[in-house]
Amino acid sequence: MIDIPEAFAHETISREREPGQQWLTALPGLADELLQRWSCVPDGPIMHGCIGVVIPVRRRDLPPAVIKISFPHPGNVFEPDAFVAWNGQGAVRLFERDDERYAMLLERTDGATLADVTDVTDFDEAVGILGRLSHRLAVDAPAGLPRLSDIVADWTDEIRTTAAELGNPLPRRSLDIAAETLRDLGPDQPETLVHGDLHDANVLRGDREPWLAIDPKGYVGDPAYDTITVIRSLRFAPLLFASDPATDIHRGLDLFCEAAEIDRERARRWAQVRAVKAALWGRRHGDPDWLIRATDQLAEMLF
Repeated sequence: MIDIPEAFAHETISREREPGQQWLTALPGLADELLQRWSCVPDGPIMHGCIGVVIPVRRRDLPPAVIKISFPHPGNVFEPDAFVAWNGQGAVRLFERDDERYAMLLERTDGATLADVTDVTDFDEAVGILGRLSHRLAVDAPAGLPRLSDIVADWTDEIRTTAAELGNPLPRRSLDIAAETLRDLGPDQPETLVHGDLHDANVLRGDREPWLAIDPKGYVGDPAYDTITVIRSLRFAPLLFASDPATDIHRGLDLFCEAAEIDRERARRWAQVRAVKAALWGRRHGDPDWLIRATDQLAEMLF
């Protein structure tokens, strides 16, 4: 039986309440079932993120791997489909999947993320890595994945309603510009696979390739949608508190768009929309004050 990390258990119960407790109770048995069915043996301490555990394993016919088991959540449904479409090009390989149990057997890396590594200290280099990876992941989308055009269809009303409920903490101009972008860019989007949550903590150093993406959402739409998560990556957050944050952020935007080969204006507009949405979400869900302030500032700078 696996030992569930205490911090992960506490976070899961705090967020998911009784369903989280029930899932945690069943998790050790589920892990044992998957180890047996996929002919794997544990090969190191269990790791975890916010929504799942990662069990390092070995299997005779495969390179080092991990079993990832996620809490059942709509945002995790299409992760394996994205991995299948990429087939190891710019992302970790998928060896086995159990969609009913939100479980996958995936390629293992050394665990170091782009946010963690100390030898990528140059801002330009890190942005370039994320941009080039975004370009590699922008492949033709398979059928059946959620479309960003559908996901964002109600965002204008949602943003205005949430802002009103919170006492309108953002300038009216921010909301109006976001609404214009959603009207202009939301309905008509390309048939492209979009990671959906590309940032430096979701990019691992690899052996087969220098950098490999993990934790995709698996959307269909405009690759420029991911710009905000790049800009708000842990590595780049300090730029928002620099002496001239607007200059640095816009330079980062230029570098990312050049490397990703995406339209700079579309990227800026999508980033502004998502900054507005993130600023409101953060207030409702308890983001720290510094992050809320930084996100407010980012929405203003992206006008």
